[in-house]
Amino acid sequence: MPYKISEVSVEGFTSIRAATLTLGDVTVLVGANGAGKSNVVGVLELLGRMADSELGLAVGLRGGAQALQYVGPRAEEGIRLRVTADPHSYEAHLVPAANDSLIFAEEKWGRPPEGLARGHKESQLPGPMRSVLGGCRVFHFHDTSVNAPVKTLGFTADNEALRPDARNLAAFLLRLREGEPKTYRRIVRAVQTVAPFFRDFLLAEEPGGKIRLRWMQQGVDAIFPAEALSDGTLRYICLCALLLQPDPPALLTLDEPELGLHPHAVVQLADLLRSAAVRSQVVIATQSVTLLNQFSLDDLVVAEREDGGTALRRPDPRP
Repeated sequence: MPYKISEVSVEGFTSIRAATLTLGDVTVLVGANGAGKSNVVGVLELLGRMADSELGLAVGLRGGAQALQYVGPRAEEGIRLRVTADPHSYEAHLVPAANDSLIFAEEKWGRPPEGLARGHKESQLPGPMRSVLGGCRVFHFHDTSVNAPVKTLGFTADNEALRPDARNLAAFLLRLREGEPKTYRRIVRAVQTVAPFFRDFLLAEEPGGKIRLRWMQQGVDAIFPAEALSDGTLRYICLCALLLQPDPPALLTLDEPELGLHPHAVVQLADLLRSAAVRSQVVIATQSVTLLNQFSLDDLVVAEREDGGTALRRPDPRP
């Protein structure tokens, strides 16, 4: 990891009037329902979108500028973001504009600020800071419905990076099998620790340069589609591919990755998360006591509602 993000401060975003998230190699975000954990995850996702020049898309997908702004006590117009990744820093002030969009009232970077821009619709970040924020990726593998993206037919060429919803999982695994066979075998073995009936993936390109997720079972001469996997097993496969890949994003964020997993699988997941933290920073928002218990007190950040907004605190280690 060339740069690590040590701190993200935000003002005026959804339930967050003003809060600062300090990040370590692993950061476990916990809190009651409605405390604002998902909104903290949303901040990290927004930063990644901004670095990819997709602010307009991110705002539209989340319901427009009005839906993103804090509306509680002492609300001020706009959203302020500050990121520290030594020796780099970044600040942005986003304000509402026409058509329920957001524009940059101010954007600056460096220590002291070396760049300053105003009035633009997409980030004007230079290379170093863009590479820091461009590594912010939020992954959601919750959708395992009949029409879930991970179960659909996709293009084999879409294989460079795992998509946030794992829609290109089959293509991604095929690339690893052909170019990173040791990593591919690690993924298969990791899946087998939770699903011992699983033998291997069947990854073959179909007409039109497309591929779909299929798999084989131990001791059975048959080929199964993704639909034949339980929801928990399918999610765990996605997590294995994400966390064991050789070149992960700089900051991996997972919102409730324990959903649908057996307690044994949750313990195995914690091992994968710690392994991934050697190569990436990892942020987990969770409500699982089992997952929480696999990490130390130093890894925890507690989200609470305070004066109508989300507050973030590190627990006091003193008894």
